[in-house]
Amino acid sequence: MLGHLGRGAARHHWAVIGVWLVALVVLGLGAGRSGGHTKDVFSIPGTESQRAVSVLRHSFPAADAATAQVVFRAPSGTLVDPAAVAAINETVARLAKVPGVTHVSDPTSPLFASTMASDHKIAYATVAFETDATAVPEHTFANLQAAAAPARAAGLEVQYGGAVIDAVNPPTSAISQHADQIGLAMAVIILIIALGSVVSMVVPITLALFALTCSTLITQILEAHFTIGSVAPVLGTMIGLGVGIDYSLFIVSRHRQNLAAGMAPDEAVGMALATSGSAVLFAAITVCIALCGLALVRIPYVTTLGFTAAIYVAVAVAAALTLLPAMLGLLGRHVTAWSLPWAKRHQAEQADGMKTVSGRWAHEVARRPIVFGLISLVVLLVLATPLFSIHLGFPSDSSAPSAITQHKAYELLDQGFGPGSNGPLLVVATLPASPKSDPAVAADLQRLSAAVAQAPGVAHATPPVTDPDGRVAIIAVTPSTSPTAAATADLVHHLRDQVIPDATRGGAVAADQVMVGGSTATDVDLTQVITDRLLPFIGGVILGAFLLLMMVFRSLFVPFKAAVMNLLSIGAAYGVIVAIFQWGWGRGAIGLDEVVPIVAFVPVMMFAILFGLSMDYEVFLLSRIREDYDRTGDSHQSVVNGLAATARVITAAALIMISVFLAFVTNPSPTVKMIGLGMAAAVFIDATIVRMILVPSTMELAGRINWWCPAWLDRILPHINVDRPQEPVPPPPPVSPTAADPAAEVEPTDSVPVA
Repeated sequence: MLGHLGRGAARHHWAVIGVWLVALVVLGLGAGRSGGHTKDVFSIPGTESQRAVSVLRHSFPAADAATAQVVFRAPSGTLVDPAAVAAINETVARLAKVPGVTHVSDPTSPLFASTMASDHKIAYATVAFETDATAVPEHTFANLQAAAAPARAAGLEVQYGGAVIDAVNPPTSAISQHADQIGLAMAVIILIIALGSVVSMVVPITLALFALTCSTLITQILEAHFTIGSVAPVLGTMIGLGVGIDYSLFIVSRHRQNLAAGMAPDEAVGMALATSGSAVLFAAITVCIALCGLALVRIPYVTTLGFTAAIYVAVAVAAALTLLPAMLGLLGRHVTAWSLPWAKRHQAEQADGMKTVSGRWAHEVARRPIVFGLISLVVLLVLATPLFSIHLGFPSDSSAPSAITQHKAYELLDQGFGPGSNGPLLVVATLPASPKSDPAVAADLQRLSAAVAQAPGVAHATPPVTDPDGRVAIIAVTPSTSPTAAATADLVHHLRDQVIPDATRGGAVAADQVMVGGSTATDVDLTQVITDRLLPFIGGVILGAFLLLMMVFRSLFVPFKAAVMNLLSIGAAYGVIVAIFQWGWGRGAIGLDEVVPIVAFVPVMMFAILFGLSMDYEVFLLSRIREDYDRTGDSHQSVVNGLAATARVITAAALIMISVFLAFVTNPSPTVKMIGLGMAAAVFIDATIVRMILVPSTMELAGRINWWCPAWLDRILPHINVDRPQEPVPPPPPVSPTAADPAAEVEPTDSVPVA
């Protein structure tokens, strides 16, 4: 089917290209009119913090409103000096007039005495908005800055923090804004070295950019109808650019090999899709299934991240199987035009595979499989060691770049009110009756408030405040530790499991009607849910991979080996990000000012993405080994030949992925840094230590066991053929390739060269 598709697209190339161009225009018009934007909304259905949010939205809308903090500091004197009080009062009045603001607290008022530090050097005003933080216009930040002009004129330092400021003033840098261009430039360099032809290099780059543009426009349209997080487009760009280039590289490499073998251009395209195209399709389906499988975690934010990334992969593979053969059909034999000097030398080396670097490497690994296998295993286990101390959580503004106002506001609040002031908790209680009409309920609330205030790890707790109906009460709790500290998560669990049940036992207020909420509690619940569901998710994906590989390769050992090595590879990658982000090893080299916990959803996302990418390399390598084994029956030589034939293209594909992912480490966001560095490390580990050393060494040791499958199982397994033609190879045309294009004589006869 793919062979027919490739030949048809190559022969009717203008029609196929036209359809894609029309689709691009339609998507562009739709995205321009959609008006969508990303929204970071973390909801965890069924958790206590989510129940608290629902109660607050109904009874205390102000407590659940989007807010910003305007923090004041007196470099000299105090904030209760007459001049400072007058400046703050005028600033508060001007803040209240900013469009979209519903209420502003005045730290100089006795009603908000708790917002003034005990030494009167630091204070903050809370600015409440009528809309969600993600719906606040970007120009609001400029309005807030202008409103604080009187305070700055009086010599006060003014900084801004809170969810609204994070939304309207995200950290950026000149380099991070061009991360995709940096990754693309590196891919160009790798491709020009690998393919040895300028035209061959342009084809994958053009296709990847085209597919990436279409995917981005689709995402923008969907943002108007669904809640999609701000990380999703960044993650999609990383994956879309990487897989778009890699998928094209695999197909273009096989197409060039077919041309060098004497096939006509249309037939060469068809055979490339029937072989490498099927491996690309299989890998893309695997990636999409793994990404969509994130829905099993049952967290909407994580689910939309997976679906969005799957869109980028789906569009990339659709373009690779339709637009790419049309482009190759249009170019004909000119796909190898503008060849570079080393291409001809590589052609001579390919006449004897053992003369290539990959051939010699394959021979050495097969000659000493025990040594290479043990060394690679030890390296993986050492890299995975930090994983055992992993601490999942969410970064706060303390980990934001030190130059931006959110970080400075966080530091001022920490200095004036303690570390817990940046992540307060809310104890929310639904009452059977109003405390004013029922003394028993009032007594229970006072007892609850006193118990919470005396709990270890609580710096301060306010008296209970009820809504106008007297049916809901809230107690604001300030922990003694920062929002990202493990002790804060322990406090949340302690309040829920011990303090609240003990304080409400036998009273009118039931324990199951008292909830611990707030943004910090939401982060704790989200982390706990992901932690509880991570291992079942990984187990389900590994089981699915085992079944797929068993059907493809008719073997039990191969899928078992792949499952174990995937776990080793991803474990080593997890260890790398723990060592850098949590332990702080070398964090300065990636522009990280503070250590941060591992963002809770990053391990899940990394596993889903990297599982699919590693399957790509696994199938590409093993299919060549199996093809040679089916032809010769020699297990040792098939491992050597398979690795020699695929090492270059796997290395090139991995280098492109690594370059794209590393470019996003320049992003100031710790989350984006973590994803980019984690995936770059995982691809490097998987494509070098695992695919180039551990896989061939274990297969060499296993020998014929690699392909053993019980007869009864072989009969019931469906047949899936990947990377091998299922139809006769058409005879080459009588015309020599060099007659049509002299550049074809420097075409490599095997896989892509990489230094």
